[in-house]
Amino acid sequence: MSDKKIVLVTGCAKGGIGYEYCKAFAEQNCHVVASDISQRMDDLLELQEQQIETLELDVLSDISVSSAVKAIILKHGKIDVLINNAGIGSTGPLAELSLDEIKKAYEINTLGQLRMVQHVMPSMASRRSGVIVNVGSVVGKVPTPWAGSYCASKAAVHSISHTLRLELKPFGVNVVLVIPGAIRSSLGSHNTGSLSHYDWKLYKDFSDAIAERARASQVGKSTDASLFARHVVNKVLSPKPPKQIVFGHMTSLFAILSFSPLWVRDLFFTKRFGVDKKV
Repeated sequence: MSDKKIVLVTGCAKGGIGYEYCKAFAEQNCHVVASDISQRMDDLLELQEQQIETLELDVLSDISVSSAVKAIILKHGKIDVLINNAGIGSTGPLAELSLDEIKKAYEINTLGQLRMVQHVMPSMASRRSGVIVNVGSVVGKVPTPWAGSYCASKAAVHSISHTLRLELKPFGVNVVLVIPGAIRSSLGSHNTGSLSHYDWKLYKDFSDAIAERARASQVGKSTDASLFARHVVNKVLSPKPPKQIVFGHMTSLFAILSFSPLWVRDLFFTKRFGVDKKV
């Protein structure tokens, strides 16, 4: 069994935060296993050049997750840290966005994380050691217009993480909830690209506002993904990992909004995302 910490990261395609997590953990002398779905494995080739192991893993599949986790434990004897990073954006008005799209966000962003936990926990429990890091979002606490399905999927991650933190404590496993603000990554371009499939009917007059929400986290002073990843990794590898890591552009604003009266929050988002347009 390796003396190095074995770290499994999901959702590691180039351009995303997961890719940067892998590099940041490797810099801390951890043995990193970077994973993603088969269609994106080419994105991980440069990580291999940095002595980072790569592995195909689909968080939607019990078979894929089970196979990947067993392979890592067979090879390395353990998994010390699981970074539940795999996720997708989901943009569009809830009254018109297809239920299939909403379901997909839940299945990847929420159930995908829980599936990973259920497959990794037996090994961690047997060793009475481990850290599980679930990636939420500031919008999991303060939801915004035009991204309700994404916000709800991340709110569920928050609830699950707070429950797991208590339920896994008897086994010596720490649960850390990461709450990113606006982090510069490929998420914005993916969000914008997915909108091309939609021809809004009720909300056709709001198309520009919806597109603005899709790229909102990627404009202005968004935090660099590598800076964000290093901050998270340093906290996760500390002797006593924190229960929550809140970091990134706009986290202070969302903290204020979370304590504000609903009319203040509604007024802010109405103006920010063009919900005040008359139809």
